[in-house]
Amino acid sequence: MSKLSEKLKEEFFAMVPPTIFFLITLSLVALVRVLMLKGTGIPVSAPAQVAVGSLVLGKAVLIADMLPVINRYPDKPLAYNVVWKTVIYVLAAIVIHYLERLVDFWKEAGGFVAGNEKLLAEMVWPHFWAIQLVLVVLIFNYCLLHEFARVMGPKRLQQMFFGRPAGAAG
Repeated sequence: MSKLSEKLKEEFFAMVPPTIFFLITLSLVALVRVLMLKGTGIPVSAPAQVAVGSLVLGKAVLIADMLPVINRYPDKPLAYNVVWKTVIYVLAAIVIHYLERLVDFWKEAGGFVAGNEKLLAEMVWPHFWAIQLVLVVLIFNYCLLHEFARVMGPKRLQQMFFGRPAGAAG
């Protein structure tokens, strides 16, 4: 196998776990949004948007993990990196969520500034923050598992979750 195809294969398999995680996460968020927005007439995300979003986020996490600012505390207790990464990813999620809504209002209002003004005036802020709270919990869990995998190794973590428990009769 060529060096390029080997690298592409490595990148693909590295992208699978975060992509699956974000596919589940974004599907859950979309479901929460559907339930919250039922009867309001506000458009909700299509399944294709969820799939594309999870692919983008899966790759974005891999790229972000290569940045020195993301792995700021590799030699400290895991809690430092977990909290640090959670804060960064949640801030990014807030911006992405806001921009996603802004695009809808931008199309409706016919301009960026008008769309932003309309968004600020009409957005159901409790719904926006409810989604963010769900994302905080989910992103924290992702960061926690990701840091465990980094320290223990993905194979050991997989064995702990899906392998036979120690001392089990078999």
